[in-house]
Amino acid sequence: MNSTVLKSSGASRVAHATPRRHQHMSRGRTSVCHVSAKVDLQGGPRVIRGKCFVTKDNIDTDQIIPAEYLTLVPSKPDEYEKLGSYALIGLPDDLYPIRYVDVDSMKTEYPVIIGGNNFGCGSSREHAPVALGASGAKVCVSQSYARIFFRNCVSTGELYPVETDVRLCDEISTGEEVEVDMEKDVLTVVSTGKQYDLKPLGDAGPVIDAGGIFNYARETGMISQSA
Repeated sequence: MNSTVLKSSGASRVAHATPRRHQHMSRGRTSVCHVSAKVDLQGGPRVIRGKCFVTKDNIDTDQIIPAEYLTLVPSKPDEYEKLGSYALIGLPDDLYPIRYVDVDSMKTEYPVIIGGNNFGCGSSREHAPVALGASGAKVCVSQSYARIFFRNCVSTGELYPVETDVRLCDEISTGEEVEVDMEKDVLTVVSTGKQYDLKPLGDAGPVIDAGGIFNYARETGMISQSA
């Protein structure tokens, strides 16, 4: 199996083993991307609409999912769901009075996360994107990501990590409804119609569409279907 390399700088993160037939954008037109991902878009295009939860810079993996919850095993369905209920529980209450997942709830009402710089810094734990995906998060839009967190988002297929040059965490507030269109690479604030440019996901997108690196490798024939 050819190794998949995800570069760590900006929109140049690319899974080099991606065949051209899995590109979902072509110059001069927008094609519809039908997906069957862990991010459940119900077979529709890569467009996510819903309320957003806004964070600032340097949100680390201890804030995303504290170490005390790492005993939960994501491969067990009940523990996967429980892991999601603790997503972003490590954020300080004085800075984030609104909880990402309500007390006694298993799912968040915020499918879109807005971040600043260096989202996902800290340890290399895969539990971080898994917890966000289990909670109901579908996409995170930040100025930049920690390299390992970005890679884990792609390899697990739990979350689309989208980048932008705009400091959206200073432009948008928690609870605002937004639409993240990863086909046209634009985020729209629904109430005002104001739009912000996003960086393309590139070849990382089809890997997440497939539900992670192993599903993608099976779909593209890199490994056998039984592996």
